[in-house]
Amino acid sequence: MKLADLHCDTLWECYNKKIPSLRKNSLHIDLERGGQYSPWLQCFAAWMPDEHRGKAAQNVFEKMNCLYKRFLIENAACMLPILAGNDLDTAAREEKCAAVFAVEGGSAAGGTLEGLHHLYEEGVRMMTLTWNGANEIGGGADEPGELTAFGKSAVKEMERMGMVIDVSHASDPLFWSVAENTEKAFVATHSDSRKVCPHRRNLTDEEFLEIRRREGLVGLNFTREFLCRDGEKAAPEDILRHTEHFLALGGENILAMGSDFDGTVVPEGITGIESMEKIADMFLRHNYPERLVSKIFYENAYNFFHSL
Repeated sequence: MKLADLHCDTLWECYNKKIPSLRKNSLHIDLERGGQYSPWLQCFAAWMPDEHRGKAAQNVFEKMNCLYKRFLIENAACMLPILAGNDLDTAAREEKCAAVFAVEGGSAAGGTLEGLHHLYEEGVRMMTLTWNGANEIGGGADEPGELTAFGKSAVKEMERMGMVIDVSHASDPLFWSVAENTEKAFVATHSDSRKVCPHRRNLTDEEFLEIRRREGLVGLNFTREFLCRDGEKAAPEDILRHTEHFLALGGENILAMGSDFDGTVVPEGITGIESMEKIADMFLRHNYPERLVSKIFYENAYNFFHSL
């Protein structure tokens, strides 16, 4: 089975819990279990806690960056960093995990374009602008606000460099400020539908349609509270409810998986990366055509990142 997953927090979990191995561990994701998928595209996010800003945030990023680089070296036989679109084909040909290095929280740039350039030089190809709080770029889901003056400069520079803008965790004002100050496609790597489940972290229909208009991506998030109003009752089938709503809005070519593995509590029945084939089978059992399932689980993300 082919698989692309737009967001996981495995790198943070390894850093925070001092887990020494990405090859084999007890987290949602490791390379051995993910190796059952070929090709496999996995976005690994360096999460930036909201209590860190400026130099402190940059220091946290550097520590996770060092860990990520060590994992790349240790697992060179089965993991390839994706720095340009053609690297996806190399990873598939060599049967390696196509690893996209991402940042979750623009505080990692330290509020300067020089800091942003450094992230790109270190291999970061996608950045979630905020986590839940406000930072130097703009307002998050818990602290609404538009792009700051630096934020406007940052998103324009990201477009110029080819670093993907991710609006998951953005407040509504930030989302529309990004739309007003950019021209290219952007993504929401791990966000569901607010119409289906009215959580502030989910996308409104209007936001989804803007991403569709730009031919971006929206990754379906497995977080219980984003899937179902009563999160404790969330089930894997709730992923289908969000999928069906987004498809009704014309999302066939922009929907993807954005599990949020190792960063959230997922519904019972999902245990980690090994569950993705079971989830795909659930789509097929509900009469989703194989071609559509292939698009959602791999092809849409491949097509987008291949254009890097």
